[in-house]
This record gives sequence, C-alpha cells and structure tokens, in this order.
Amino acid sequence: MGFMDKILGGSGSSTEDYVELDIEDFDTDAAEAGVQLHIAEIDGQEDVIAIKDAVYDGDLVIADITRLRTEDSTVEHVVDELRQVAREVGGDIVQKGDDQIIVTPSGIGISRSKLNHR
Repeated sequence: MGFMDKILGGSGSSTEDYVELDIEDFDTDAAEAGVQLHIAEIDGQEDVIAIKDAVYDGDLVIADITRLRTEDSTVEHVVDELRQVAREVGGDIVQKGDDQIIVTPSGIGISRSKLNHR
C-alpha cells in the first residue's frame, strides 16, 4: 500500500495502521495556557452566560447551536448577545453554517476564508 493510499483511505487499511494517542504521553498543563478553547452547546438563552464569562476571561468558544430551531427568535437573540460581547472585548465572532458559533477574545481574529481554498 502506497503512502497516498494510507492518507486517502485506500483499500487494505486496518486498525493496525493507526496509533492511539494517550494524552498522558504529552507534557501539557491547560492551566499554564494563556488562552483556552472551550466547546459549548446552546440549548437556550441561559447557556449564553457561561460562554460570555469565558470570552470575558480571554478564552475562545466554539458553540454548537444545532439544538436551537433556526426559525425561532432565540438564535437571533443568542447571536446578538454574543456579538455584543465580542465587540466589548475587541474580539471576533462568526457563525459557521447553521450549527456553530465561534467567539474569540481580544487579539484573536477569525479568518473568513478556508485554508485549502484560494
């Protein structure tokens, strides 16, 4: 099997071709990181509080909004609230498709173009 077949998933792949990574093997301490990335799920307006706190603390947040109905005004209120937070801290905010909102603190911008597209 060639190198490209392994990357692209050519025939003959087995679980032996992959290596499981154990986080214990890496010398990292999240407490030492200056900025942390948080993953959140937004079910309703009350879930925005923790996201706002994280951004005010200088952390990034990727929030899953798939549980909100797009025709409901809750999505609009959530986005407006998070947009205000991003503006207040000098950060950035984007909505990726219908399922994610990404909010950053001051000093971190979000590119509007994909890396693999010209």
